[in-house]
Amino acid sequence: MENTIGLYKTELIQRQATGWASRQEVETATARWVAWFNRHRLHSSLGYDSPLDIEAAYTHKQALLKQAA
Repeated sequence: MENTIGLYKTELIQRQATGWASRQEVETATARWVAWFNRHRLHSSLGYDSPLDIEAAYTHKQALLKQAA
């Protein structure tokens, strides 16, 4: 968890050089970052694939196994 918080701070919060205009702006940016992180960010633990790529490969494999049965 600490690693994820560190990534959040580095990749989002600290990159906003001009500062944040409002709390709402931070909340909106955070929601976008979380969606990106969970769907599209390349994760080393996944072999540098995105979670969506891993999920699509799994779904495809399950469909092939179902067809073979």
